[in-house]
Formats: sequence, C-alpha cells, structure tokens
Amino acid sequence: MGNVGLSNAKKAKQDEFYTQLSDIENELKYYKAQLRGKTILCNCDDPFESNFFRYFALNFNMLGLKKLIATSYVKSPIAGGQLPLLDIEGLKPDGKEPYAIEIKEVPDHKRRGATDLADVEYLLKRNANTSRPLKGNDIYDAGDFRSRECVELLKQADIVITNPPFSLFREYLAQLIAHDKQFLVIGNKNALHYKEIFNFIKENKLWPGVRPFSGGMWFLADYMGKYEKVVDGVKLINVPAIWLTNMDNPKRHEQLPLYKKYSPAQYPKYDNYDAIEVGQTAEIPCDYDGLMGVPDAFLDKFNPEQFELIGIPFGNLGKEIGVKKNYRGRTDIAITKDGKSRCPYSRIIIRRIVARTRKD
Repeated sequence: MGNVGLSNAKKAKQDEFYTQLSDIENELKYYKAQLRGKTILCNCDDPFESNFFRYFALNFNMLGLKKLIATSYVKSPIAGGQLPLLDIEGLKPDGKEPYAIEIKEVPDHKRRGATDLADVEYLLKRNANTSRPLKGNDIYDAGDFRSRECVELLKQADIVITNPPFSLFREYLAQLIAHDKQFLVIGNKNALHYKEIFNFIKENKLWPGVRPFSGGMWFLADYMGKYEKVVDGVKLINVPAIWLTNMDNPKRHEQLPLYKKYSPAQYPKYDNYDAIEVGQTAEIPCDYDGLMGVPDAFLDKFNPEQFELIGIPFGNLGKEIGVKKNYRGRTDIAITKDGKSRCPYSRIIIRRIVARTRKD
C-alpha cells in the first residue's frame, strides 16, 4: 500500500501501522545514552501487540530505564486486534478494553543474565498493580492520548516513543511540544508540509531521525487484510513514513558537501519569487548567497548550522513569504522555460547560513 493506500486508510481511520521490531532497533541504537534513567511512555501501544513495548520491556535493564508506561486506545483498530506480538497465554485481557501498564523492574528471575519474554510474563503475572483499565472522560475515549488520565501519564514521562495515528499527527506532536517532552515518533512524510510541523522544524523544535527518507518504511499488515509482500511468512505494506524527533542524533550535525557552482542557465529564477530552482539536494550550489527552492528530501540532509529554512512556497504559506500570483493566478512558485510555464513539485525555500553571515 503506497500513498493512495495510505490516503484510503486515513479516510477510514485505519491509520495505525504496526512497526517492525527491526526498524525500532535500528533507530533506537542512536539514542541509548539519552534513555538511561528515564521514564519512557508508549502512549499509542497495546502492550501485548506493540513492538515498541516489546523492545523496551526486553531491553529494560540494558537501557537502564527508570520506568516503562504503555497505554492502548479503546477505538484503535490495533488494540485487542489480530496480531499478538507478545503472546502470553491467559494473561492478555479479552476484547479491546484500553488499559495502562507500568513497569518499574524486569527481573531476570531465572538468572540467565538477560531479559526475555519469560521475564516480562513473570513480572506481569506476579504484580497486578502494573496494569489498570483506562476510563476516558466526557470528551475523549479511554486511552485517547488527549484524555485527562493519559495526559497525567504524559506528565510523568521523560521521553515519548511510539508510532501515533497519522490522522492526528499535528495534534499529537503539538501536545508533546506543549508539555516540553523529548520524543521519537513515526510520522507520514507528507506531514512535513503541514504549517505547524514545518514551523516546528524551522524553530529547531523538531528534526528527522537517522533513518533515511528514501524508500518509505515497511509495516506489519495482517490486521488490514492488505499487503505488498511477504517476508518469512509476515505480510508487509510500504508507507511513506519517517522518524521525527527532538532528541539529538549524529545525522543532525553532518555537513552536506556542496560542489556545484552557480550559473543562471543551470539554476533559473522563479517567475514570481526571488529564489532559484534547485532540482536536487545534491546540486545545491556552494557559491550562491540568495534564496533557493529545493525538494522536500532536503530535510533529510538539513543541518541547522549550515542552512536556514525560510518557508513553503505554495498557497497561503507562499503568501506568507511573498510569493506572487503565478500564470494560473495562484500563489505557487512557477518557472518558465522556452515559453512554457510550470509549477515545480513540492519545494522548500532555504538559504545557506554562510551566505547570510557574509552579507551581515
């Protein structure tokens, strides 16, 4: 399921996708030092079906966590669904009742020197106080991240790590930032063009994770009855998703090597905005001081010490940065070559910080 499938899923509110354990492991390895001694909240995760809960429960001692909290959602298509990842017979609640699980200790009761599912099962069976039902309130259903009891759990957390519903992504992210939480979450690449999300990136409150943008992410798909491929008997779908975070990672500090020289012929100016068109991130000229329009994929290489984000040159967002009406009467950037006008697909306006300093 690609973009069309994702759009259909959003309309049907089937916008929650099971994240593969390997994707979690590959991204989390860059943040281990930042997790030590912290309370981790997975607030869109049925503990018996979420690989996020599984990852943190199995690595609780290795990561040196203080506490792990997971909550499920009453109307989630995932909660209580058909894809149990943490298969503990007789322990999982029936139906889709939302509940919260809090773990403060994962004992190695068999003294093997490592944590496994048997240890997590032992903990959950022996300590009933770690699990309790969620009730919701007049406005939000039980387990909804906006409900009072879930907000109280959010206040306890140091770091939130999960894969939230794509259809509520703006509201979800705004809540995390309003509560001044650190986070590492999965979002749709299309969300980068939301005004609120882009402004968070522009203000250095949000940036991409380490995993590259290209290729999308493969999610477990059994619950939707649709899939694109099968690997080791597991059905998978591809979604244009990326990691987004406000936790430091090494990619954020990498300098993008620039080698191309500016020429008016290769980098034409837009008809209705004072910036040049750069078709590929790798072709950003090293000697141009003005504004440049680059593809969205640039954000995968964005280093705030090297570049400044200016804005999105389309529609109402284009008006905010001074884009004039184009040949179609719209405030989208346009370019004319050989008498033919067109609007480049999905651009972001940037400027090299070195160039700005030179002017100052």
